[in-house]
Amino acid sequence: MKKKVIQKFLTLALSTAMALGALAGCGNEPAGNSNASGSTPGSSQGSQDSQDKQESQDSQESQESTPDSGSASGAAGVEGFTAFADNVTLKIPVYDRGQAGIPDVKDNYWTKWVQENFGDKYNITVQYIPIGRGTVMQDYALLSSSKNLPTILMEYDYDKLATWSEEGYLQTIDLDAFQQVAPDYYAAMVKNNQLVYTEMNEQCYFVLAERPYYNTTPNFVTFYRMDWLRQVGYDHIPLNREEYLDAMQKIMDAGICEHPGGGAMYDAKGGEQVYGTRTFPLNEEEWAMYGDFNIPSMGWEAHKKFLQYANEDYNLGITNPEFYTLDIATAEANFYAGKTYAYGAYMAPTMPLLDNFYAQNPDAELAVYTFVGEEQKTQPDPGTGDYPLYRADNPFGMTIGFSAFATEDEIKAAWMYLEWMIQPENLHTIQWGVEGETYNLDADGFEVAVSDYEGEYKMGFNGNKDYWCVVIEARNAGDMYDNIRMNSPKGYPQDFTDQIIGIYDLNVKKAELGYPISDALFAVSIGAVDEYRGDLQMKYAEYKDALVMCKPEEFDALYEQYTQEYLNMGYQEILDERKAAYEAGKTTKLPDNQKAN
Repeated sequence: MKKKVIQKFLTLALSTAMALGALAGCGNEPAGNSNASGSTPGSSQGSQDSQDKQESQDSQESQESTPDSGSASGAAGVEGFTAFADNVTLKIPVYDRGQAGIPDVKDNYWTKWVQENFGDKYNITVQYIPIGRGTVMQDYALLSSSKNLPTILMEYDYDKLATWSEEGYLQTIDLDAFQQVAPDYYAAMVKNNQLVYTEMNEQCYFVLAERPYYNTTPNFVTFYRMDWLRQVGYDHIPLNREEYLDAMQKIMDAGICEHPGGGAMYDAKGGEQVYGTRTFPLNEEEWAMYGDFNIPSMGWEAHKKFLQYANEDYNLGITNPEFYTLDIATAEANFYAGKTYAYGAYMAPTMPLLDNFYAQNPDAELAVYTFVGEEQKTQPDPGTGDYPLYRADNPFGMTIGFSAFATEDEIKAAWMYLEWMIQPENLHTIQWGVEGETYNLDADGFEVAVSDYEGEYKMGFNGNKDYWCVVIEARNAGDMYDNIRMNSPKGYPQDFTDQIIGIYDLNVKKAELGYPISDALFAVSIGAVDEYRGDLQMKYAEYKDALVMCKPEEFDALYEQYTQEYLNMGYQEILDERKAAYEAGKTTKLPDNQKAN
């Protein structure tokens, strides 16, 4: 089988100071033959067959023209924007999450607002292209096969963008030209130390959105059934595994919930995060070889320990015995129905998770925070280890590339869109809507979303996030405490703001100790990843179910058998390539407070 070459880049080091010089960004070096717009049609290097690549090049060359807008006056940014002489169509992807109660993602008040305030002004027709949240790769593949990719291609997972680049979906860009059209967007990347991440295989392909407070943010919040805990004598969320097992057993014995641990089938999109079972401080070579959570790390001691805990939970009856048949939607519904002790979701002023939960459990008490001092070395999680390690987010939000089939004017329109969206007045409006309708101001002047708003200005998922995520990952008031007050759930029977602030304070302490872990960034392509990842993820789902459900005395032998099969399927090649890159100095390094001597 011919290997597809792909750069593996999942999560990044905690500081760009850790990045290698070899990963330097391409801000001052044009990639390919630059032109007035900064696009270089036909310069993408992919693995699709040469005929398709030539068709892509021919299509672009036939559409080339000198851009007639953007900075015709010589001024950079919005001040220099002028309308295109001929109408330009700008296609922008937007997640279609299939969620009830959300306006049509491609046609609603806010898509019309963008058209009227941006598109009409510059003679641009803005089209939003629905992309299934769970079918991203398939949807983009279909669009590419019909030469109908959106102008902007964007995803949270860098490895998907890397795949698109290798498959010839993307064209390279000139960041100097981008800076002229979008100076504020470019300045934000400089401020956030992101230029180092704009290139792949020594070619510039990407611009990146901001992710505020990426290694301390409490944006993902787990809600626990505090009322259940109180019924069995706990006044706090369990602080360690011993307490967790004790509380779950008491909840089952009291007849409150049959299988409080819940459960769901393995989902490759969510990966297998074994951060809590790693040994701290970290062995740097192991971190580089095994640290990718997207490809389960079978054979690593941290992974074995993770599954041993899951096996124990299953055999004690804590886990739903039908977990392997339950998809994410069913697992979430089980939380609403009182069949699960805890469930997590991303924090927002309005959360479907809480809407549905309180509709069915109006008198329930949830909790999201428990104080864990610096001397406390464990977490209230069934996958806990010896230290409160957790995965740090990427230091960027969306990774954004541009279609290989797009013309110069279409690329220029996309850059203009990014610069227009980052302007404070535009960003605030699409994030919050209309004062007195979709939000009100509290006594401190902070926006408070109207959670049950159903009028003309009804917003999309998570406060229109799927539209403004091209700029920033979360609403940002500039101060994390203000951000939490602004973005915490509003209008529910309980106010979680102070508890979430407590989580943030704890995360700051954990960050000082080195507990937030980012995965290794490779400066070379790890070809085996693209070749074997899909097969390994499918096989792992089978292995995991068997290992979780086997008898405890059978676990060790079965784990050893499956690990060897897994290695033989291609995982050993992945490990070997990663190790070689590490030994050659082609990866980021761990900070001193995470690294074992």
